[in-house]
Amino acid sequence: MPFVIDTENSAMAEITAAKVKELRVATGAGMMDCKSALTETDGSMDAAIDWLRTKGLAKAAKKSGRVAAEGLVGSTAEGTKGAMVEVNSETDFVARNDVFQGMVSDITSLALSVDGDFDALTAAPYPGADKSVVDHVTAMVSKIGENMNVRRSAALSVDKGVVVSYVHNQIVPGLGKIGVLVALESEGDTAKLSELGRQIAMHVAAINPLACSPEELDPAVVERERAVLTAEAKESGKPDNIIEKMIDGRIRKFYQEVVLLSQTFVIDGENTVEKAVKLRESDVGAPIKVAGFVRFALGEGIAKEETDFAAEVAAAVQG
Repeated sequence: MPFVIDTENSAMAEITAAKVKELRVATGAGMMDCKSALTETDGSMDAAIDWLRTKGLAKAAKKSGRVAAEGLVGSTAEGTKGAMVEVNSETDFVARNDVFQGMVSDITSLALSVDGDFDALTAAPYPGADKSVVDHVTAMVSKIGENMNVRRSAALSVDKGVVVSYVHNQIVPGLGKIGVLVALESEGDTAKLSELGRQIAMHVAAINPLACSPEELDPAVVERERAVLTAEAKESGKPDNIIEKMIDGRIRKFYQEVVLLSQTFVIDGENTVEKAVKLRESDVGAPIKVAGFVRFALGEGIAKEETDFAAEVAAAVQG
């Protein structure tokens, strides 16, 4: 049964059990707290998360990335450039299919040739076929038996240095569930740069930073965080001058959590990524700049319909 807001009119949003459950999974807060949050925010998921955080009820600072689609992420790099794609299917079973894997590998290679441009990629001739990539994928739907699509693509490049490709828990070379590209600008030893780039890519895969530096963070993300922190601080009842210092300190901590160069490097557990890169410059033989990174996690941001298998079986038996 859905949770329904009690109102004198029916204009307000309906708060369903499914939505309460979604908020609970995203924040770790209690069921009734989640219901209250959605009620207070007229059913807005983002606003409800902020409301829970303001009240100190959310156990997580942000929604977890729920994998809601299957398929594969393909990633590749050659020298100073690299590219990545996500190709979705309906089930993980298809991701284990050799034909599907071959198709994703081909599309990944094509992405490198068009510098990651999505429109150019989908319109490009598919290797060995008299049709475009998008038409080939459409044709493969009937062959494999599931709906599939090329969801997104990206690329990185540098004038001097390396672009490194890393796939976490790869199923076959270059294909898996999480892909990362890291670009390092330097005139130093490329082999040692590649080793450092792979370590940074592993860090990005594990920690999932939002940006390389504070300047590259989406201003809307920073303002939203500041608004939440301000509301939390005002709950303390402290004077405004103290609240301002509290907010500044917490924003700095926020940067340490979400900005790559400010995060503690998972490889050594001591230095920030920025300091770890600086320490490697003498070994590489030249200054190093982390020029950028891209991270694709399969299915992130796609809502997946949940089904009750037991109920489906019961209905089939009764029907």
